[in-house]
Amino acid sequence: MQAERAVERRVGEGRAERAVEDAVRTEAAVAETRRADRDTSRIRWLRDQVTRLRKRLPLRRRFSGGLAHGVMSAVAALLAYLPTQFLGLREGFWAAITAVAVAQTEFGATRSTARDQFTGAAVGGVVGLGAYLGLGPSLPTYAAAVVLAILVCWLVNVASACRLAAITTTIILLVPHLGPVERMAGSRVIEVGWGVCVAIVTVWLVTRLNQRIGIKL
Repeated sequence: MQAERAVERRVGEGRAERAVEDAVRTEAAVAETRRADRDTSRIRWLRDQVTRLRKRLPLRRRFSGGLAHGVMSAVAALLAYLPTQFLGLREGFWAAITAVAVAQTEFGATRSTARDQFTGAAVGGVVGLGAYLGLGPSLPTYAAAVVLAILVCWLVNVASACRLAAITTTIILLVPHLGPVERMAGSRVIEVGWGVCVAIVTVWLVTRLNQRIGIKL
């Protein structure tokens, strides 16, 4: 009897310890979620403040900033588009579109946007191609692929890339195309990657030049 009671007591103690550990883990997870929510709110608040400050800039400053951004975007788009014509890429305009989307007046913002653009294109290309080859083009397949592409972006902690991932998936599964779908998906990723690289290099060069000259956009 004493042995049975000892065993029961040990089992009860083990259950109590596991319950305490589960409670601690749950509390830690809740605290982490709250911190993430606070960080998200702070980032949103800072973004709103930056937007308000930009709207209060004098007209001359807005003109110079907008002109510089426009010229830099146009240069990046041309540099991204022209080589695709020599390489025979029929939809090289995607490289130009990507360069325009990535180019920002601040190098840090350009790098962040570039990461989102390339990640979204890569995820959308892989998911769209896999869905096309595995299930065939259809509306249910397309809907499931969009959900999966966005989910993957969230899982790899690049939620800001989910829209481009869904757009790339849409292009692969809904837009009519000539030739094998593998070539089209590969071309899309290459074009986006090239546009990203051109935009980063262009903004970096302009930033370094401005630092040397002493111009602040």
